[in-house]
Parts: sequence; structure tokens; C-alpha cells
Amino acid sequence: MAWSTAEVARMSGVTARTLRHYDEIGLLPPAWIGTNGHRYYEEGDLLRLQQILVLRALGLGLPEIGEVLAEQIDEVEALRGHHRRLLAERDRLGALAATVSRTIAELEQSRKDGGSMSGINRPENLFEGVRPDQYGENLREFPELADAVERHGSALSEDRIEAGHRERTAQMIRIAELMATGEPVDGDAVRAEIETQYRALTAIRAVSGEEFRAIGRSCVENEQWRAAYEAIASGLAAYQRDAIGAYVTSRLG
Repeated sequence: MAWSTAEVARMSGVTARTLRHYDEIGLLPPAWIGTNGHRYYEEGDLLRLQQILVLRALGLGLPEIGEVLAEQIDEVEALRGHHRRLLAERDRLGALAATVSRTIAELEQSRKDGGSMSGINRPENLFEGVRPDQYGENLREFPELADAVERHGSALSEDRIEAGHRERTAQMIRIAELMATGEPVDGDAVRAEIETQYRALTAIRAVSGEEFRAIGRSCVENEQWRAAYEAIASGLAAYQRDAIGAYVTSRLG
């Protein structure tokens, strides 16, 4: 039995564009191509796609995934390895959930105690447990950028990741303060903060306007990032998304 690209995309949630990219780089070629030029995938291909998605969810870049799949011999042993990685990821997410839970408790207590009217929490690090390569989860329509971000994140030391978390938290606190004062998302001060974010991304790889918009959407659609933003100030995730959209419109066209 074989499935077309459209059917595989519907079953897996992977876009047809991403499937074509996987074919182009040799990661997931179809079982065969029909006379109509359409790609068709068989059961073994779907199992390989499942493994690719599991490894991507664990933070591996596409080149690393290709190496893992090329080296594996026994499918059962490969799945056991994926299972071990998933259990480790579960533990990491548990630590992240605990971080967010502590933040919620601290916010609730500060409100009871009559904390700041701005509603801005100023932690040292709210992004503990959130790795930079997790943007890739929301960039499936831009696999080249997702792969570049993942490779960059996987190359960082733990100390640099931690420093990046703290820098990100400090930056989001500044944006939250601008939001609290009523600064519009297209205001000069907000635009300057978004410009800093954009330049940091372009240091990794050239980033188009549509790709940057997708990253902005991830601030709301990615549960981990949204939780981190909202722990700083209610509505911050959407404000960040809209600020990126305004920047793209005014600066990137």
C-alpha cells in the first residue's frame, strides 16, 4: 500500500513542502514517483518519517538525523533509543513545568501582597528548560531556517545557553515595560528591541520577512515560549508577535 504526498502530509502534520525538502536532501525519498510526477510513500517510509519527527522533537538537526538513520541497523533497537531520548525529554519538560509553576505561585503571592501594579515579573531567568533550537518546532514551513537554528543551538555550550536565557529574559522584561507604558508595537523603542532580535538571528543565517513572522507567531503558538513570556507579563506573547509583525512590515517589506 502506498500513500501520496498529500495523504502523508495530512496524516503526519508535515507540510508537502517539507516532505519535498526531505526528498531533495536524501533524508526521506519516496518509494516511487508516479507517471503523473507525484511522490508515493510506503509503510517503511512512514516509519522513517516517524523517526525523523521524533528526532526533530528531541532537538536534532537534519544532518544529525541523517547520520543517526544511516547508522541504525535494527528498527527495534532504534526505537528503543528514541524511547530513551523521549523519556529524557519528558524529564526536561517536567523541570520546565516546575519552573513555570514556581513563577505562577510567586506572581499570585506578589499580587496578594500588593505587588507592582504593572504586573511585570522580574526574574533572573524564566527561560530555564527552553532551548534555542525549539523555534524549529514552529518553522516547519521553513526547513532550511529551522535546521540552521537547530544546528546553532546544538553547538552552544551549556554556559552559553544559560547566558542566552538570561539575556532573553532581560530583553523581554524591557519589552514588557514598554507594553505596560502603552508603547505601540510599532513605536521606536519597541522597534529597536525587535531590531536587536532580528540581528541576532541574521548572525546565524539570512532571515526573510516571512520567516521572521513565523518566529513571531511561535511566541504565541509554542506553548513553552508563550508560558515564559506570559510569566513575565500577561499579554506579552501577543505583544511580541505583533511587534515582530510591525517590524517586518516597516523594515523588511
